[in-house]
Amino acid sequence: MAEILTASEIKNTVSLAELLERLGYRPAKRSGKELFFLSMLRDSDSNPSLTINEDLNVWYDHGLGMGGDVIDFGLRYWAPLSFPEVLAKINEAWQGAPRFSRISAERKHRRHAVKLPRYRIEEVKELGNNPVITEYLQNRGIWEIAQGRLNEIYYFVEDEKKRRKYFFAAGWKNELGAWEVRNKYFKGCLGHKAITLISGPSGKLSIFEGYLNYLSWLSLHPDGGANVLVLNSLSLLPGAIRIAADYGDIELFLDRDEAGHTASKAFIEAVPAAKDQSTAYAGHNDYNDFLIAQRRHSNRLFSTNSSF
Repeated sequence: MAEILTASEIKNTVSLAELLERLGYRPAKRSGKELFFLSMLRDSDSNPSLTINEDLNVWYDHGLGMGGDVIDFGLRYWAPLSFPEVLAKINEAWQGAPRFSRISAERKHRRHAVKLPRYRIEEVKELGNNPVITEYLQNRGIWEIAQGRLNEIYYFVEDEKKRRKYFFAAGWKNELGAWEVRNKYFKGCLGHKAITLISGPSGKLSIFEGYLNYLSWLSLHPDGGANVLVLNSLSLLPGAIRIAADYGDIELFLDRDEAGHTASKAFIEAVPAAKDQSTAYAGHNDYNDFLIAQRRHSNRLFSTNSSF
């Protein structure tokens, strides 16, 4: 009988590209180490908009505007199953027989995803040096609030033949000192995945799924004063639950999708003091979508008023 992989073992050994093959999905095209799929997370995707980076073993769905590691994918693919149920599904798909009877020799002999990609951070800069990062944060409506809270991260990934590809992104540190990085096309972590904690003066704990959602909330509530926990990945929910048990006033600001609702429900069942506050951005997927809509509405009003 095959040994059941834990969440940590899944993240360190399960190749996302091979998992999708076992689930019955083939890439529509390849570009270097990136595979492009018709998104299986959304209906009616006509252009391949889900990308998998084989070097980093992460995915990004351009239509959803989100991505993550193999467990993040499972939580969205098998929503609304619980975290343990999703781990069981991944184990079943990974250790069982592939749906396709024929797998290429390259896939059969290729090693699984390594624990850490061969990357190196070359430089960390303050915001304002890279116009592409600046534009990205401006388009997300968080440029001003990001000052002093995000950095520009410059790094490269090296393949087996010592060939390098260079990247840059906005980034912030998690509790293990690794950089969580984000740009228009990529979401990942340079190092070990972990939550991010920000201390505040009050006894309240506000929990966000992503750091950009936290910054969006902060831009609208600059005097919030709460302690903040950013998951950085729904796969880290169990650890967040353990931390939240020490607080009596807990607000949940998770995404308003199936995975987010399931996570909020599980959180409240484990910590009854927690309250789902996602109604604050009802009609939108997350706080950042809500902020962007608010900014656009304000700009339209300003434009209309200034025309008189």
